[in-house]
Amino acid sequence: MKTIFHPTNERGHANHGWLNAHHSFSFANWYDPTRIHFGMLRVLNDDIVQGGEGFGMHPHNDMEIITIINHGALEHRDNMGNGSVIRPGDVQVMSAGRGVMHSEFNPSPSEETNLFQIWIFPKEKHIAPRYDQKHLM
Repeated sequence: MKTIFHPTNERGHANHGWLNAHHSFSFANWYDPTRIHFGMLRVLNDDIVQGGEGFGMHPHNDMEIITIINHGALEHRDNMGNGSVIRPGDVQVMSAGRGVMHSEFNPSPSEETNLFQIWIFPKEKHIAPRYDQKHLM
């Protein structure tokens, strides 16, 4: 098997002021036809969200989304009735399945949040959406 190496300085980057994002694979406005995904791995993002900022309600479907907080916190709300704050040591998993709406916000008015987000293509499509969060450390 051939080793594939993508140096950090060659990742996609977008700084929206409130969001400073680094993308390992093509994402949002950054497109590299040689880096669409890796097997079932679709997204590998390293994001910094400014205090009080975040993503409003938006949809996902047929994607497994894993969020890990490196620093700060992230507040999650969804249309399944889930609401939580994810902190360092927590791992959040959301299976979007046949469709889910959710938002993600930095609950601190001043402290930035650094998160790592992974999206994986699901083994099965159109399953019932689900949400889970565990504290591992």
